[in-house]
Amino acid sequence: MRFTKMHGIGNDYIFVNCFEEVVEDPERLALVMSQPHFGVGADGLVLIESSETADFGMRIFNADGSEAEMCGNAARCIGKYVYERGMTRKTGLTLETKSGIRLLELTAEKGKVSRIKVDMGSPELNPRNIAVDLPGEIVLRHRLQIMGQNWYITCVNMGNPHCVIFVKDPEAIDVATLGPMFENHPLFPRRTNVEFVRVIRRDVLQMRVWERGAGETLACGTGAAAALVAAVLSGLSDRTIQMKLTGGNLELSWNAEDNHVYQSGPAEYVFDGKWLG
Repeated sequence: MRFTKMHGIGNDYIFVNCFEEVVEDPERLALVMSQPHFGVGADGLVLIESSETADFGMRIFNADGSEAEMCGNAARCIGKYVYERGMTRKTGLTLETKSGIRLLELTAEKGKVSRIKVDMGSPELNPRNIAVDLPGEIVLRHRLQIMGQNWYITCVNMGNPHCVIFVKDPEAIDVATLGPMFENHPLFPRRTNVEFVRVIRRDVLQMRVWERGAGETLACGTGAAAALVAAVLSGLSDRTIQMKLTGGNLELSWNAEDNHVYQSGPAEYVFDGKWLG
């Protein structure tokens, strides 16, 4: 089976072109291929598929085999892949995901895509629609005690659930210990992604992320979008920011007119390969 490894600012995935390949058990394949040392090594597996409602379809499977609803970094990679591999000549694409159809705008010159803008959709704030076991219409700076310490969480769904926590220094956070405790807390019946965010300036934020089903990753597009929404709701940032992640930077804007979050960033190839397993 042929595959391509790509990354969006360090958030790396194994992409399989299902116009040419057949994947019968993507959950198991993601688990096996994503393993470092024994597999390809990645944050997960992404299938590029046909769609009856969009130009292309995307399915995402985390490194633990669980299926995710949406991934901004993977979406950007697909935009680059389908354009540069000659599967489309359009620079405005629609992509079907488990969280709905997303719009991609490609910046392309001489057959190469340098940057991709993704319409990440509208944030969902109602805890019933985020799978957060709390009453009310919004979870904004809710106090949660973990390891004897109070943490103030804001919950946002950007196609998948996020728990955003503002901290003085994300680099000082023991993400490997705290991440799983938040992800698997009873408050989140479907688990959650976790973002530890620092406000550098009103237009610059810094973030580390613990991804549900994958662990700490170098970047998370939906997490960056959720962090922007949480920062605006908390009065900590402007609506247009630069997000500094471990693997690189993203530009994000929460448009007040249509309530959509827009994200721009690069996507890169790592290598093509053949899976013999």
